[in-house]
Amino acid sequence: MPLGIRFDRVVRIAAILTLAVGLTFANGAVVRAEGPALSDARIGLHDGQTRFVLEFTQGVPYKIFTLANPDRIVIDLPSVDWRGPKSGQAGGRGLISGYRHGLFKPGITRVVIDLAAPASVAKHFVLGAGGGAGPRVVVDLAPAARTIQSAEPEESASWAAYAAELSRTSPTATVAAPPTDSSKRIIVIDPGHGGVDPGAIGSSGIYEKNVVLSFAKTLKRVLESTGRYDVVMTRDRDIFIPLRDRYQVAHSVNAGLFLSIHADSHNSSNLRGLSVYTLSDKASDREAEDLAKKENLSDVLAGTDLTGYEADVTSILISLAQQSVKQSSALFAEALVDEMKKSVQLLRNPHRFAGFAVLKSPNVPSVLIELGYLSNRSDEANLISDAHREKMAAGMVRAIDLYFDRKETLERS
Repeated sequence: MPLGIRFDRVVRIAAILTLAVGLTFANGAVVRAEGPALSDARIGLHDGQTRFVLEFTQGVPYKIFTLANPDRIVIDLPSVDWRGPKSGQAGGRGLISGYRHGLFKPGITRVVIDLAAPASVAKHFVLGAGGGAGPRVVVDLAPAARTIQSAEPEESASWAAYAAELSRTSPTATVAAPPTDSSKRIIVIDPGHGGVDPGAIGSSGIYEKNVVLSFAKTLKRVLESTGRYDVVMTRDRDIFIPLRDRYQVAHSVNAGLFLSIHADSHNSSNLRGLSVYTLSDKASDREAEDLAKKENLSDVLAGTDLTGYEADVTSILISLAQQSVKQSSALFAEALVDEMKKSVQLLRNPHRFAGFAVLKSPNVPSVLIELGYLSNRSDEANLISDAHREKMAAGMVRAIDLYFDRKETLERS
């Protein structure tokens, strides 16, 4: 059971899983009911407007709102089995440049529509099954001088009831409690992206969010097998976690180290190798700066309203006057490079730095590790190989051991 989730919430967790997957109970036996599925998503042009249609196997409630700068339309649905076009494979038309989907939080599937030009929601409505099609949610978009952010979401008639039931049955969010064994160091592993944000897409169509989650689970197992570390993961499944919530996990458990795990892509398929990044307000090079900009868009891609976010970041940057944290991060990055070069290929100048939002913890040494490039076939093949993941994990554990050995030596002196 994840740290910080108390046993007395098991019943409530079971309830939300029942709601999400459609389980019913008959004479003590569990019977799987057929839950809602999305059978198709399509874009068309209709009376000078751009029409976006989501078709389902059964009717579902929904919530819709608009975000500006960048301009997006967001549709929240109950958890559905998505059988339509995958994220990254959905093309655009008219006022829509493309769209993404994924689990935003327990019980909520989010669809984020990227606008090709300023637009407004002219109307949205539900069509019942008929004419060979299932129930549909229809959104018509009209051209506008500028996209105006919604003051409040608009909801279908049954959304409020669904949201109330979801709130009643969802486990209460809690701050993860530090493990009771104070002799162990606590490591937080943060698999990047997730849910509605797939991250980079490999040459074979594989998603970064899945690659890094698989590796994070391997690293967690290898770290815990040493008996020296307790490991907390920011996510252990395919769900979206906002950037600031990720490093808050490290604060809540008093972590000794925060590792954000990613896998990049690049226009050049020849570029390959592992690299590690630490925080700086000035990037080490243009590639690092571009990467930081891309990674910092995660919350935007997921359709999150970032109103007030800049003030939060500013306060954290002020706290980063604690130079010892940045120095500790750099020391670990150097140890990681020294150990990883013994077993895997590294990117040139493998220790780099830039303004990654996920690394802006004021009191926990933090690094972002790019395992390799999914746009390179050799790196991609390695990153889905169990043997290669084990080799990378072993190298990282050696680096973590070395870092804490040095730290303990300094603490005793």
